[in-house]
Amino acid sequence: MEYRKLGNTNLELSAITYGAFAIGGNMWGGTEKKEAIDAIHASLDYGVTTIDTAPFYGFGLSEEMIGEAIKGKDRSSIQLLTKFGLVWDGSNKGKGEFFFDAEADGKKIPVYKYASKANVIKELEESLQRLGTDYIDLLQIHWPDNSTPISETMEALEQLIRQGKVRAAGVSNYSVAQMKEAAQTLQLASNQVSYSMLNRSIENDLVPYSQETNTGIIVYSPMERGLLTGKYFKESKLKNDDHRNGYFSQFDLEKVKAFLQTIEPIAKSKNASLSQLVLRWTTLQPGISVVLAGARNAAQAIQNAAAIDLSLSSEELQFIDQQLVKLG
Repeated sequence: MEYRKLGNTNLELSAITYGAFAIGGNMWGGTEKKEAIDAIHASLDYGVTTIDTAPFYGFGLSEEMIGEAIKGKDRSSIQLLTKFGLVWDGSNKGKGEFFFDAEADGKKIPVYKYASKANVIKELEESLQRLGTDYIDLLQIHWPDNSTPISETMEALEQLIRQGKVRAAGVSNYSVAQMKEAAQTLQLASNQVSYSMLNRSIENDLVPYSQETNTGIIVYSPMERGLLTGKYFKESKLKNDDHRNGYFSQFDLEKVKAFLQTIEPIAKSKNASLSQLVLRWTTLQPGISVVLAGARNAAQAIQNAAAIDLSLSSEELQFIDQQLVKLG
């Protein structure tokens, strides 16, 4: 495994980080607790020392399972990354910015963006309890909250860092303009954003800005929620409550399928899977600090970790880029 310093912090994160959205179950067609915990254990065994989660993932379930999985392990060897700012239980008392209606057990659950100082502190304490720890390595706002001044949110993070409950603070899904505003109050460690072979818009402004300011970039959805593994084109049936039924509709699936067929020989020549090739390509892109990869069982976790061992030549990287240009 490769380990990388995150921006201006002293945090050393595994280049491939365990992304714990899917094990929460909501929006992913459910979860299986034993397999999820096995996946976390396998990740740790294979050098993935960093785990990224959020209270919203499974409405607390993801954090609880991680807490159970790491219980008794050397906490100093694990980096826990979590978030705040998505409220679903009505504790915001009508404040905040409505985001969307989530579904659980057939019921609609209104989710709000809410990042007031009081709520940041409240959510942090709840996350510490669920994760079974007394500090978070990186605490991130989950989505921008237009109802709360950015300075207020950053002041809360600054306070938590002073108290030793948080080692570093970052943002997620922030624009460059929002990052600049946040930086007036607090030096940001990172921005967690969506990035993949099919979604490279951050290369235009966010990557240059982050490189200029020594801010880390944490990437989620590098495999576009499984689309770039190629499995969808062979086993295309998804559960009815799986959000990917709608998510995949934004892509020209025939073009994506043809692109994957073009680059698959590179993976096969290295006895690797398409998902490993995609993950490794992502870790090698300029400005990218670490890449999140989800796994719902031990086998997937091991495969993700092994992707870092894949060696790609400059010619192979150039070929992939040429195919991406054709993909448009």
